Amino acid sequence: MSVCTEALHLSSTSMSTKSHTKTVVVLGGSYGGNRAAQLLAEGLPQGWRVVLVDRNSHLNHVYNFSRYAVLAGHEHKAFIPYNKLPFSSLADLPLCSSHVRVQATIASIDNHHITISPNLPDHKLRQSSIDFDYAVYALGSHLPSPIDLWSHKRECGAKPSLKSPGIPTYGGTKSEGIASLQERQKRVEAARSVLVVGGGALGIQFASDIAAVYPQKPVTLLHSRLRLLPRFDDVMHEEALQGLQELNVRVILGERLDFESLQHMSTTQRSSKPRVVRTLSGLEISADLLLLCTGQTPNTGLLRDMDPRTVVPGTGLAPVLRTMQLHVPLPAPESHEFEADTDNDVLDWLKDISLGAEEATGESESSPLTPSSPCTLCSPYSLSSHSSTNTLVESDPSQETLYPHIFVVGDAADAFDAIKAGHTSYYQAEVAARNILRLIHRDEKIGIAAENDLDSDLEEYAPGPPAIKVSLGLTKSVYEVDGVVGTKNDGVEDLNVAIMWASCGMRDVSEEDMFA
Repeated sequence: MSVCTEALHLSSTSMSTKSHTKTVVVLGGSYGGNRAAQLLAEGLPQGWRVVLVDRNSHLNHVYNFSRYAVLAGHEHKAFIPYNKLPFSSLADLPLCSSHVRVQATIASIDNHHITISPNLPDHKLRQSSIDFDYAVYALGSHLPSPIDLWSHKRECGAKPSLKSPGIPTYGGTKSEGIASLQERQKRVEAARSVLVVGGGALGIQFASDIAAVYPQKPVTLLHSRLRLLPRFDDVMHEEALQGLQELNVRVILGERLDFESLQHMSTTQRSSKPRVVRTLSGLEISADLLLLCTGQTPNTGLLRDMDPRTVVPGTGLAPVLRTMQLHVPLPAPESHEFEADTDNDVLDWLKDISLGAEEATGESESSPLTPSSPCTLCSPYSLSSHSSTNTLVESDPSQETLYPHIFVVGDAADAFDAIKAGHTSYYQAEVAARNILRLIHRDEKIGIAAENDLDSDLEEYAPGPPAIKVSLGLTKSVYEVDGVVGTKNDGVEDLNVAIMWASCGMRDVSEEDMFA
């Protein structure tokens, strides 16, 4: 039986359906988006719903993709069911009044609505729009091609590589994801030699896994900098380098790949001959298979299309306040010169303001400070324009934004030099979700804050110290947590994926259960 019971905000491109139910949309269901949706579903009051929109049928545990793209037998474990929010089809979504998840592609976002469409471009269903009161933008970044199941969507204009054809088209389902990873396994197995470009965590894990699974296969890791994992402690570099060398990975530092050599070799050499690429300095490297583990870019195109000011030129990141609200400063107020005969009117207006503040009633319908339009601009610390109260909240002009109802978390956010990682997105999403609940509490004068131990002030995000764990083959790993660097040798083939399944609500999951 469908969980959808009454018409809400969803409308087709040719029709609009009105509803009294208010909506928080969460765009993207990965580490941050999934957490935000969970907290919102638990904390939203009656008359509100959360709609989680993601183009994947399952949560993609991308941190395990590099291992599962090399080692066969575990690929199905990377796709974890969304079991905390019931699914709604696009056809049923107009009837939904409860918290739901929908599998769809987000076509556009506007100030208070999004447009979504089926994943398949030839699908006959029309685009639909969802009106929202608040939004959490958690669409992350475009992944490097070796683990990007959606890379076929962005192939136009991509740099040439030695990548072999045959990767199946991915449309967002678990079966398609499994097939895509299995095809990648075959490519790695068939390659006579492998070149991994990029000395971050992804490149190190790919190179070390391939060398561990295929110890006779030549593997080279090329990195443009002189240090691996440059965001972290020097000891991390030393331990990672040692681990790679123990696996006989050839590590080349301080050299940058010449992409023109890729184009030349891919068009002039037969696949039966050894392929050779070169660096900008002229160093030649033999490689059958090239894995480009660089070039991760923020997925902020939808925000840019909505308002170019929402994306920082050069980085592509979305600026945010510490509250995780999208930060586009308010335009500077226009200066006005008052004529002498208007001075008394201005003084009378100011007196009215002072009188209202002294009386502190906060309920006068005639107050000149009561928002008069749904488009009224407000600070992230003030009440929304739809508030039923006119309580004044003093705010810092530098912290005001045109989009106090849109929150950005994860890789898409320019979040005060926080590292781009799943746990970072998770914690930012918690801040965003709790702040949305606070704002709703202010607007509706309900007891959400008391019930969920929330106070009235919006929470501010502060990045913690960098933290990371990087596998160095099938059993060894190096980590940095709270400034402490160490190594472990307790790794398992599937990278303890059951822990991630448990965090998604499936504890004590069996091997058979992971095929779901």
